[in-house]
Formats: sequence, structure tokens, C-alpha cells
Amino acid sequence: MTTFLLGAMAMACGVAALFFFRFYRDTRDRLFLYFGLSFVIEAINRTIFALADLAREDAPTYYIVRLVSYLLILWAILEKNLRRGGSR
Repeated sequence: MTTFLLGAMAMACGVAALFFFRFYRDTRDRLFLYFGLSFVIEAINRTIFALADLAREDAPTYYIVRLVSYLLILWAILEKNLRRGGSR
């Protein structure tokens, strides 16, 4: 059941990434690009975790990957707010 749920989360992250990439293509706003990349990283992380068949989600490697993903989102938000002269 855990593998199934991890697969569902990976698929949901992948679908969210596709939506953000589509928004990026339409607007050329880097915020959407960074969000899409973050969701791709999360989808890959969940997929590897499901395929590795490990019962320990608290391994440091998975937290580091999530940290990178969340820092990418934070960077996107900060860049959007600091870039006042650019496109809104």
C-alpha cells in the first residue's frame, strides 16, 4: 500500500509540474519554471523512494532532496518579490 501511495504522490507531483511548465510557456514568468522544477524533483524523489523499497523515509538523503526542492520554491518567491521592475 505504501508503494501505491508513493506512486500516486509522484504522479500528482508530475502533473503539477506539467501545469507549472504550461503556465511558464504561456507567461515566461520564471516563478512557474522554478515551481515546475521543484515538483519534478519531488516526483523523482518519491519515485526513487518507492522503487528502492526502503521502509525508512527518515533517511537523510530524502530530506536533503526535499530541502533542495523547498529552497527552490523559496528562491522563486523571493526572486519574484525582489524583481519589482520586471514583469508582474
